[in-house]
Amino acid sequence: MSKGTPTAGFILGDLLNAVYWIDESLQVSLTEAGFERVSRTWSMIFLNIANGVTRPIKIAANVGVSRQAMHKTLDEMQSKGLVEIYPDPNDKRATAVRFSARATALQLAAIEALQHIEGELANRIGKKRLSALKDALGADWGELVHWHPETSRIS
Repeated sequence: MSKGTPTAGFILGDLLNAVYWIDESLQVSLTEAGFERVSRTWSMIFLNIANGVTRPIKIAANVGVSRQAMHKTLDEMQSKGLVEIYPDPNDKRATAVRFSARATALQLAAIEALQHIEGELANRIGKKRLSALKDALGADWGELVHWHPETSRIS
């Protein structure tokens, strides 16, 4: 990242680069294993579902797309047999999404690839650094931070 960019020197830029590196490594690994390459949006949707986010509206917010775009994308994913959209048992007005049975081979390959990717990352940056990184990212960061520019204070 160049020094003139707004995120240079901040953790946000480093986190974004890390996500891109892992996602691209995963995409290449899955393609080499015989699976069709998917868009980054689809990859982020898969990641949300794997992390237990099942409501399309929440996935849309996490991925940064509109509800309409999310429903269209989920419909495409369902037509390819990768996900199932079903009535949310906790809210009869809403839907939820889960992996389809057909996606099991893809899930298993992704898990295996991610284990390999993390192992290779541990070799490159060291097991202790990777463990510390995972601990820090997995820690409870508390409530969201709100910065007030008019008073230059954080609440």
